[in-house]
Amino acid sequence: MAAVDLGTAEWERSKISTQDINMLKKLGISKKPKALCFPSEESYPTPPMGYRVSFVDHLIRGLSAPIHPFLRGLLFIYGLQLHHLTPNSILHISIFITLCEAFLGVQPNWALWKRIFFCRRNGSPNVAYNIGGVVISVRPTVDYFDVKLPDSVQGWRKKWLYIQEENHGCAEDNIPPFDGAEKILRRRSWDAEATEEEKASTETLMARIHELQNTRGKELSGIQITAYFLRTRVQPLQARKNPLWKYAGDEDVDRLSVDLEVKDLEKLVRKISSLSKKDSVPSSCRVKPYSATNALPENHPNLVSLPPLPEDGEVEERAVVTDDNQDAPSFVNEPADSRKSAGSIEKEAASEGTASAQSPPPAVSPRNKRKRNDVEDSGTSKAEEVDPSRQMTHKYMYRYLESPSAPKCLQAVSMKDSL
Repeated sequence: MAAVDLGTAEWERSKISTQDINMLKKLGISKKPKALCFPSEESYPTPPMGYRVSFVDHLIRGLSAPIHPFLRGLLFIYGLQLHHLTPNSILHISIFITLCEAFLGVQPNWALWKRIFFCRRNGSPNVAYNIGGVVISVRPTVDYFDVKLPDSVQGWRKKWLYIQEENHGCAEDNIPPFDGAEKILRRRSWDAEATEEEKASTETLMARIHELQNTRGKELSGIQITAYFLRTRVQPLQARKNPLWKYAGDEDVDRLSVDLEVKDLEKLVRKISSLSKKDSVPSSCRVKPYSATNALPENHPNLVSLPPLPEDGEVEERAVVTDDNQDAPSFVNEPADSRKSAGSIEKEAASEGTASAQSPPPAVSPRNKRKRNDVEDSGTSKAEEVDPSRQMTHKYMYRYLESPSAPKCLQAVSMKDSL
């Protein structure tokens, strides 16, 4: 029996508290007039012209419009919309971009990303989730920062709102138009591994990451990186004028607000991590980040590697992994930093088309209405075991060439899959 795809049935009336609104104000996300638009009585998102759908828990983890080209590239190559990603997955991307810009001194690097992360379907054998239906995970063989993600993010799916799309005339910074009924299809790019050439080009970066983790007395942690980008008041997932290695402090053009009060900063760090009230929140990083006052070394390498982006706003068809076996799809419901094998394959049946994004959702049957418990809301419960005999590894390799006419536009050349 195939898993029930909730689709539009997952959406319900938004419930955003006064506390949530006050936090968004403190973060400077609602500073600009009409930057945010809160739903009224609608139980299904119908964003006004010029707005996109987002969540409070995405915004407090570093998301703002216009979005960073790296995030836009991830959504494109993975075939996802913002609402498909869990809050913990959003935080993974924010930490990665901050790590690259402030501690490695490079633009967020797609080849490095592929060495560290992969995507997993979030759900169960009986239910296919749409909101938060995809989890970004650290590869099991990679030594990466202990991010200390929470096991549950309670009620985040109910806190949706509209954010104004700031169009800078560049499709790379645009959030894809909202389609709440778009099916999540597992793509080969979810397990894409770096080519040998890409591994060689990023070996220095991987060595630096290990050095940052393991230098006695100067160990860098995921919590330190998280607290750092919250202190800077710069949203990592926003398209910005300057990278973080040019961060100019209080006068930085990309800052959204003044410094958070210590109590607000510590409260927010604990909210988006697994730190308890007994755990201390780092007041600074043990490693001094690059900035306007701590410039990059001379002859610092400028590595360019971005996910492929749709040219002129056009989205080409992306390779979908299908399975001729008609058994029910296999899903995992796992922690966002799970060390589960990237080679495990969920079987997903591709459906023929989706409902219009602006059409009213179908009536919801009570038996199909999802019970929202802690595990489900987090998208981060313990992963179920997968039979190793059913595992298969797909390698989807890309080579990126910088276009002389458009420096941001990189051409993806796919190679044959190898099993």
